[in-house]
Amino acid sequence: MAVTRTELLPIRSGEDVVRVRQRVRALSVEAGFGLVDQTKFVTAASELARNTLDYGGGGDVACDLLQEGRRKGLRLTFADQGPGIPDVEKALTDHYTTGGGLGLGLGGAKRLSNEFHIESTVGVGTRVTIARWK
Repeated sequence: MAVTRTELLPIRSGEDVVRVRQRVRALSVEAGFGLVDQTKFVTAASELARNTLDYGGGGDVACDLLQEGRRKGLRLTFADQGPGIPDVEKALTDHYTTGGGLGLGLGGAKRLSNEFHIESTVGVGTRVTIARWK
């Protein structure tokens, strides 16, 4: 699999979350996703960007356009240096929340993506990678 282009976007404010949504939408179009797949991936990106800001204290997202043979994709890696997630399995459970939300963010992002990977270390931070393919 080849990365054809990478963009790094900061997530430090609510305005940055909006910019991430807009950029992921544009990159999804560039990757050739249909409207439904664009919407799914933008929704997943929005949830993860909001988590990066609210729970991780801010961070960055790396956006990679991918090419594997004729197949095109988009991979997003959200990273923060926040408090980390003590129990990742529990955090992926629907309706589990440590904040005031619905507790659907991480699990929802996983369901809306073709690939999902999370690494978190308490006191170090969290890295969530999602990908979607055309």
